[in-house]
Amino acid sequence: MRQVQRQSLITQVTDMLREQITSGAWPVGCRIPTEPALSELTGTGRNTVREAVQALVHAGMLERRQGSGTYVTAASDVSGTLSKHLAAAAERDVYELRQALDVTAAALAAIRRDDTDIATLKHLLRERARLNAAAEYDRAIEVDVDLHRAIVAASHNALYLEFYDSLVPIIKSAIHHHVEYHGLAETHYDREHERLVQAIIDGDPAQASQEAQLFLASVLRNIE
Repeated sequence: MRQVQRQSLITQVTDMLREQITSGAWPVGCRIPTEPALSELTGTGRNTVREAVQALVHAGMLERRQGSGTYVTAASDVSGTLSKHLAAAAERDVYELRQALDVTAAALAAIRRDDTDIATLKHLLRERARLNAAAEYDRAIEVDVDLHRAIVAASHNALYLEFYDSLVPIIKSAIHHHVEYHGLAETHYDREHERLVQAIIDGDPAQASQEAQLFLASVLRNIE
């Protein structure tokens, strides 16, 4: 009976942590609190917290990073499973899938973006350009993915965003591979991103989808 009770407690804590993720309190990409902090927050022991976190790692929602902490990698169990399934995808396959998602999302964003979306896009675009200019390429890749995710978020399609979040780890991996293979100077695409964001800000869905298509087609040509 004690084992059943213990397992029930682990399940309860797992559900509590999952709720923090699915509610957006811990968004994709953020580092969750440490085990001691989680023990205090949940009123349970560190062993219970550790097993609850591990359950979400197995589900693909969390990722432990040696020396850094534990990070949210997916907004749901389904997204986490999908992310793990796609982890071995070829670089070209990833960009072809992005074509289907990013082009439509850009058009929807141009129609549905609000003032908050516009402010976010402008900020990320400036930060992306600044990091590239400063040769802080690893951080620039992180912001680049944040920018494209912000475009999807501006589409205000929750299903699109959840699916895109499941792709974020493999998108980052594909970009890193692209930079390593083709060199840094050829992979900034600063002007392309400026035109894409401006089309969304201008509320021009046709132009936004065209800019997204042109950018990703250019990347695919370099791959092939």
